[in-house]
Amino acid sequence: MAAGVVAPSVVSGVGTLRARSETAGIATFLRAAREQAVTHNRTYEVRVKSEEGIVELRAGNTVPATRRLASGLRVTADPPAAQVITFLPQGLSSGSRLHVEMGGRGYLITVDPLTGRVATRRADR
Repeated sequence: MAAGVVAPSVVSGVGTLRARSETAGIATFLRAAREQAVTHNRTYEVRVKSEEGIVELRAGNTVPATRRLASGLRVTADPPAAQVITFLPQGLSSGSRLHVEMGGRGYLITVDPLTGRVATRRADR
């Protein structure tokens, strides 16, 4: 009987951990893109391709890095055009709000347009 009570909590905890881990991975990828733009004095784009299950870093026509998204992870941008995030050499960005959802858990990644700062928090929706 105790296993019936504990098992759902463990499964829920693992799902929350995976969603949080994936969110942190995407945020780290975005921070690295900003750093590359500043360091190399070049404009970089990050494209979120949720349907294809990847996030890619682009420098012109070159794709120097990609990150595969976990199975079952859904990333949507608000507005949808914000799925392409541009980082400029001065540290500025085009800004974005990405909703990351997995197994009923949601997180929000924001990219500030003035500073390029990437922040994450638990989603309210």
